[in-house]
Amino acid sequence: MTSIGGAASSGMVDWNLAVATATRLVRPGPEVSRDEARAVVAELRRHAKASEEHVRGFTRMVSEEDADTPVLVVDRPGWVRANVAGFRELLKPLLDKMEERRSTSAGGAVLGAVGGKVTGVELGMLLSFLSSRVLGQYETFAPATRDLPAGNGGGRLLLVAPNIVHVERELDVDPHDFRLWVALHEETHRTQFTAVPWLRDHLQGEIQSFLGETDVDPMTVLERVREAAQTLAGGRPEGEEDDGGRSLVELVQTPAQREILARLTAVMSLLEGHADYVMDGVGPQVVPTVGEIREKFQQRRAKGASRLDLALRKLLGLDAKLRQYRDGERFVRAVVDEVGMDGFNRVWTSPNTLPTKTEIAKPADWIARVHRKTES
Repeated sequence: MTSIGGAASSGMVDWNLAVATATRLVRPGPEVSRDEARAVVAELRRHAKASEEHVRGFTRMVSEEDADTPVLVVDRPGWVRANVAGFRELLKPLLDKMEERRSTSAGGAVLGAVGGKVTGVELGMLLSFLSSRVLGQYETFAPATRDLPAGNGGGRLLLVAPNIVHVERELDVDPHDFRLWVALHEETHRTQFTAVPWLRDHLQGEIQSFLGETDVDPMTVLERVREAAQTLAGGRPEGEEDDGGRSLVELVQTPAQREILARLTAVMSLLEGHADYVMDGVGPQVVPTVGEIREKFQQRRAKGASRLDLALRKLLGLDAKLRQYRDGERFVRAVVDEVGMDGFNRVWTSPNTLPTKTEIAKPADWIARVHRKTES
């Protein structure tokens, strides 16, 4: 197995063990012949290339420089390896701080006993769950590895072939139309980051600020996790109010992190909603069955696979991601209907023109603020 980023097994997380665990536990993909698999990969690559022109023509967003971000058609283990590399890069500052504090704090022995191997196994279990659910992904902070190239400054587009085949069969939709429909969504994400030069750094800064607010005292982290587990299991201390079934991520936040998360949620709602709006806007021109695909896919999103699947979605905050798609798309649609595509594209002017979480729910407030400011 290829090592992820050198000394991957040291420190707070055993990254190699995370990959090995996820790869061992990942569900097998749908049965396809070797020839069929080759054909799917080739078609997805063609659709990714064709989507560039469709998306940029519809959105009127053009990269200032040539977008060199590669398109990788991967299987489930390939998706796991790519995401572990991205996690390791993004979380390195936080994990370095925690490692330093662990060596000197009273809780260091506790975390030392748990060890990076246990953390690696837990991360691997999480990734194995997610690896069968992701159709595609634009990796914004992707470092290049020997097996996984990335563009200058990071970035690569992943299309997870077995998951796409699985869903198109499950929905019983035209496979060629569905593959192009998925490619349009992911290409929109690539366009967002290649056409808006400041977006990547802004998003990374917000994430690092969020991580920087984490209390890195090991005993405090353990206590927060314990309290989160009690709350999620219904073992809330007597007298405390119900917190509305928040996810594990929300339960371990500080007040400062909640403010940062509100901004991140607004940005992610915008990005996801914009991608959904574009894939449906372009769809009728190039995807004849887009209406059928959209209806069936929305039903699948809302339904979930099983009771366990729904519980895990809640625990991990994935239900919030579904709301991001809906809220973000409503925001984009309302703004474009009111001020047109060029008026909407003012959202990409600077971090100050991004919508707030409140404005995502009230598009008229964003229109009034940004258009009044830019026209005055």
